[in-house]
This record gives sequence, C-alpha cells and structure tokens, in this order.
Amino acid sequence: MTETFDRETAAAAIEAPGTPEEHWAAWDGLARLPAVPPPSGPVVVVAAHPDDEVLGFGGTMAQLTGPIHLVTVTDGEGSHPHLPAGRIAALRAAELERALGALAPRACRTYRLHIPDTDVGAHERQLTRQLATVLRESGAGLCVAPFTGDLHADHEAAGRAAAAAARQTGTPCWHYPIWMWHWAAPGDPRVPWPTARRLPLPSWAQARKQAAIHHFTSQITPFSLGTGTGTGTGTGTETNAGPGTVILPPSELAHHTRPFETVFI
Repeated sequence: MTETFDRETAAAAIEAPGTPEEHWAAWDGLARLPAVPPPSGPVVVVAAHPDDEVLGFGGTMAQLTGPIHLVTVTDGEGSHPHLPAGRIAALRAAELERALGALAPRACRTYRLHIPDTDVGAHERQLTRQLATVLRESGAGLCVAPFTGDLHADHEAAGRAAAAAARQTGTPCWHYPIWMWHWAAPGDPRVPWPTARRLPLPSWAQARKQAAIHHFTSQITPFSLGTGTGTGTGTGTETNAGPGTVILPPSELAHHTRPFETVFI
C-alpha cells in the first residue's frame, strides 16, 4: 500500500459501509488480472483467525494436490467479547475442522499457535520464528498468508511475519486480501494492483468453498452460545461483535464467493 493508517483510522474504514460487490463485478480490472494456476507441491497456508484461509484462499486450497500445512495464528476467541473466550475458541476450532472436511477431504496438517486474538502484532517476532520452522520442516515451495495492507491489525501482522519467514527460508510468498474488498474501491491507488494475480476456480471448487464457508456459523449468523446454535460466522475478521451482530453478512460474503480468488505476489 502507498499509505499508512493508524489503528483508529483502519478500524473506521472497516466499520464504515463497504464497497458493494456489484461495483467490483462491474470493474474490468479484476478480469484483466493475469491468471495463475494452483501451486503444486507442499504449501503452507497462514490464517490470522479460523476461516481467513477459507475466505481468501479456500477455492484454491480445494484444488491443491500436494500436502497442505495450515497455520492458524490465533484461536479467534476475540470475535465475540461478550462470550467466554475459551468456549468461542473451541467452537471456532470445531467450525474450522468441519470446514476443512468440506473443502479438501484429504489430510491437511494443522498447527494452532494460540497467539492472543487482536494482539498478533505484539508477538510478530515469535510468529516469524514459528512460521520459518514450519516452512523448513514442511519443505513447502510456497507460503500463502493474509495481505499486509488489509487494514486489519492481526491480518497485517500475520502477513508481515509470513513474509519475513519466507525471506529467511527462500520461499515464495503470496498474500490474500480479506477486508480490502470492503474498504477499497475498484482501481484504488492504495492497492498494489500490479502485483495482483487471479486464481480461477472451477465450479466444483466454488461449491466446496461455499460449503466450507457455511460451517462458520459463529461468523455468518447472529450468534449466542446459550441457544447451542450459531448465528454468527467464522470469518476471522474479529470486529468485536456484540450480541446479535453478524460478523460476515451476505454483503461481505459476496466478495469471497466469486469464481476466482485474488492474491498479491
């Protein structure tokens, strides 16, 4: 990005009404992005919160034929601060497990680092070391992580740590946006479009991604532990949802259910 935002400004951008998906769909800039095929070989996928990986890279994950090593940085326990953190963490871990089963039925090795939700930046050096270890031990040919300009502090810190670990290990690194689709606009000069690439999704991969997203009940519906059912989703956005808040409403989900995914390389 060409501009730096403090936390207050970034939070305001995320809380403000977002760019409708129809505006993105009408912009030919996305269709003109160079297309790249799914990567081969072992891939390390980094998520700041459970569900980031599915929203930003799930359709491509469904197509991978090599080993997948999924690193979940936080447990997502901060998404509903009015509810017990331990129970939210357990719930979101279970949602992710079900989502991965729908996305890629074959084995996916998972790593839960338990770094505090909303405080990834304070643990960035530790995270860099941990990710470098995973990259070396997995023999991964690619690291995929959140976009370092996403305007969400946890996403950006996870992306920076992944990029640093990738440099240390000589591993290429791609970054997927989540909140960028909300606060940015087509052709936005704050977005590094020259480095953007499009990953086309066949219809079966789109269907698997859709099925996986629907397992993040705590994030996509109004959620209450007392009912035993979710009404909230696991988008990993961690916007401190209060009672009855839907973290990822249909207007936001629309950005992540396109027939392609976008990464910055």
